[in-house]
Amino acid sequence: MQSALRQDAEDIVRWAIRAVSPEAAVERALAGMEFSGRVYLVSVGKAAWKMAETAVKCLERSVEQGIVVTKYGHVVSPLPGLHCFEAGHPVPDENSFAAAQAVLDMTKNLCPEDTVLFLLSGGGSALFEKPLVPPEELGDITRQLLAAGADIVEMNTIRKRLSAVKGGRFALHCTPAHVEAIILSDILGDPPDMIASGPAAPDSSTCAQALRIAEKYSLKLSPEALACLKRETPKTLTNVSTRIIGSVRELIRAAEARCRELGYTPIVLTDHLDCEAKDAGRFLADILRTHRGEKKAAFLAGGETVVHLTGKGLGGRNQELALAAAEGISGLNAAVISVGSDGTDGPTDAAGGYVDGDTLAALGERGLSLARVLADNDSYHALQAVDGLIITGPTGTNVNDIAVAITGE
Repeated sequence: MQSALRQDAEDIVRWAIRAVSPEAAVERALAGMEFSGRVYLVSVGKAAWKMAETAVKCLERSVEQGIVVTKYGHVVSPLPGLHCFEAGHPVPDENSFAAAQAVLDMTKNLCPEDTVLFLLSGGGSALFEKPLVPPEELGDITRQLLAAGADIVEMNTIRKRLSAVKGGRFALHCTPAHVEAIILSDILGDPPDMIASGPAAPDSSTCAQALRIAEKYSLKLSPEALACLKRETPKTLTNVSTRIIGSVRELIRAAEARCRELGYTPIVLTDHLDCEAKDAGRFLADILRTHRGEKKAAFLAGGETVVHLTGKGLGGRNQELALAAAEGISGLNAAVISVGSDGTDGPTDAAGGYVDGDTLAALGERGLSLARVLADNDSYHALQAVDGLIITGPTGTNVNDIAVAITGE
């Protein structure tokens, strides 16, 4: 491994992720905010614990009651006055259902003067759920969509119609209280109705779109689930105010600034990356080959790729993206790193992966065929064998993924 390049690549990514930590953004959002009645705090998503911790510190008044719902391992410590749940992701589980029911119980029979402070981040689609179909079927439909490579908008268009709390239905439940929604976006373009499937946002998607997605991926649906897809979601909500406080654009801007500080010339390719992970990795490798010989150039891409499962290996979209770049940059003084800003990549303990000009040879020395590894979607074990895993642990934020392709001195 080319140690100087790796040090810089990791530095750029970790710096950018720290720069979009939600504390400062939540503090700015709450500055000067006044509440006339009781305040109920609901924080949902992968960044829920950190967002809730900051809110409690910033509010100039006490919270009547509060609930935090986040992913397993993301509750750092108890928060005074708040009940913290950890639940399943990317497939909801019994704790997801219990947490959602606890939130619904806490927010029923509210008064017009009350406020529900709703802190939302990515991951909420699985973590905060009250299904309208049997839980086993909801899990199966989620797995079908994941395996087929459906993007996050397609997944949420389906999932919100199978839920009693998605697609604006949670905000409707809170009526007549006001819902103050503060959102950390993990969806390209920041559509509020798609982030965590939009529990407090009017739904812009339609039944016709949901049915087309079901047909596109040949989803196996029960008559009950099919009936849910044909049932329209709320299109207007009069009791909600919404603010987006962070997104992948800020992540890329922070990476761009750090590249300059480290002496790299940064070029932002996109903050809307949404293709197949393998294709993105190969494309970044092609860019590096075109610019071989140029010293200290950095090419940045943010967004969220997809993986179509063809094998039974272990990995995630960022690991697969990085590994797919290994052949194209073989022998070059160049590197590609791709990381999920939340610190989790697929069903693994890795946040993403790193490869450089030496990776392909290192895989060969260990008897690993890059083509076979990619066909089996086993990027985790391949990267593990060549010390290419990036492990950060939970970061406390969630604003899509970042990929950096750099050339050395």
